[in-house]
Amino acid sequence: MKTVIEANGLCATFQHKKQVHKALDEVSFTVEAGKTVGFIGPNGAGKTTALHVLLGFLSPDSGTAQLLGKDASSAESRSQIGYLSEHPECYKYMTAREYLEMTAKLFDIPKSERKERVDHLLNEVELIAHANKRIATYSRGMLQRIGLAQALINDPDLLILDEPTNGLDPLGRMKIRKLIEQLKARGKTIFFSSHELSEIETVCDEIIMIANGRIIRQGPVAELVGDKPNLEHYFLEALQQDAGQD
Repeated sequence: MKTVIEANGLCATFQHKKQVHKALDEVSFTVEAGKTVGFIGPNGAGKTTALHVLLGFLSPDSGTAQLLGKDASSAESRSQIGYLSEHPECYKYMTAREYLEMTAKLFDIPKSERKERVDHLLNEVELIAHANKRIATYSRGMLQRIGLAQALINDPDLLILDEPTNGLDPLGRMKIRKLIEQLKARGKTIFFSSHELSEIETVCDEIIMIANGRIIRQGPVAELVGDKPNLEHYFLEALQQDAGQD
């Protein structure tokens, strides 16, 4: 099966108050095409740093990262993926339609195709009824959905999502989860970080678990959880075991 994400020996350090903090410590993993993979770990574990390296926002001290067979820092790789940040930043003076049309133009989608593409996405994220309202009037859940729509504007094969349901109410989480399940059914590769372990367990094929900048567990969800009650129980037990080894 084709590998769409490949991280090899990623290391990244930061200096804070004259102390060097190792955010990533020899991080290596792969994600195969068509898989939905959850990236989990406690706060400060290195999830966001790893995502930023994969997206080319941050250069590692050492190690390599590839997306779709290309260097993660290349413009070519970034043009072929979709990304939703934890806190989507949209031009709030625009309407949703204006914002998506602008995004489509940035991706060089032909003008003759833009309206159809934008309408399709607005329907998919259930915002067509609010398409001509300014984004400034949107709720947190609606902002997440317009953020997901912009991540899909170029019809990417790979989606990278950073805490897509963070801060949402149960209805908002349900709508985002439904969208992820629809994308999964269409064969998209989805790599996302989340603290919502029940959702990870429901929608993901595999998980990659990071703690203290190191990958401590990875594999199919069902295989890892085994006879444990649920993923949360497995997650807490794995953290305790890892802490005992340090």
